[in-house]
Amino acid sequence: MDINIRVRVDSPDIMNALLALAEALPQMKTGVQIKEEPKEVQASKEKEEVKTTTLEEVRAVLAQLAQDGKQKEVKELIKKFGGKKLTDIPKDKYSELLKKAELI
Repeated sequence: MDINIRVRVDSPDIMNALLALAEALPQMKTGVQIKEEPKEVQASKEKEEVKTTTLEEVRAVLAQLAQDGKQKEVKELIKKFGGKKLTDIPKDKYSELLKKAELI
């Protein structure tokens, strides 16, 4: 069963909470057992799934870092990727930026 919900939130605090919830849901134990697929099927699905990092994901991580008192590091990271603000950075650099941000 697939459920898709689209929500537009203009509050960074609410957005960060929703993103944290979305990340935590797959890890929660619900008592429902999920049948694992054969490893060959899993491997082929992993090859097909190419995760693209979104602006919202990067913004959430950088916002949390800034709230944790690391505004200077966040600004330096954005400058390192060639921008004055996050939206100046090309979308294809988001996953690399996110990896660097997680090291802060």
